[in-house]
Amino acid sequence: MTSQQPPSEFVTALESLKGQQFRPEIHVAQIPGPTRIAPWAVALQAEVNDSPTLDPDYLRGSAKFVVLHDPAGQPAWNGTFRIVIHAQAAMDAAMGDDPLLGEVAWSWLADALDANGASYHSLNGTVTRVFNETFGGLYLNSSRVELELRASWTPQTVYLTEHLHAWADFAASMAGLGPWSETVRSIGRKVDKI
Repeated sequence: MTSQQPPSEFVTALESLKGQQFRPEIHVAQIPGPTRIAPWAVALQAEVNDSPTLDPDYLRGSAKFVVLHDPAGQPAWNGTFRIVIHAQAAMDAAMGDDPLLGEVAWSWLADALDANGASYHSLNGTVTRVFNETFGGLYLNSSRVELELRASWTPQTVYLTEHLHAWADFAASMAGLGPWSETVRSIGRKVDKI
């Protein structure tokens, strides 16, 4: 980020991220944004964890949500804002062997964006499947498959609430959480200080 005053469009985008609520397994905190891709950025990180104390034994996955803003625009973005996400989660072996897993994971993202009413264009990304096998004396996680998705898109508005909720819903789907209608969790205070 620069030392200048942030542009009003970026301030509006930040305001639209504040005070949002998520399901209790989604623990969100602000992290430092990237400094080389765009003049203005903010980043959030989520840990998907069934434990309110973030016990590592209950970790289901993690995700990042980054908002980039370049008032001059960037040709690849076809706009002045770009949202970049990254998510990863362990899959059970049966699901990890499914040849359509990448397509299914990609559809979870598109479905989450559409279900939340997020208007966007220029969606692109990759889905990577990593198969880990453990050998030797220590039992770590035996064999497991990790799924990782990286994606970016250009929002068609500076109000990013729907995009943030789509990201949280996608992270929940990728981490294997079912539908949710219980109490919600408010985003941490750090974000309120953006």
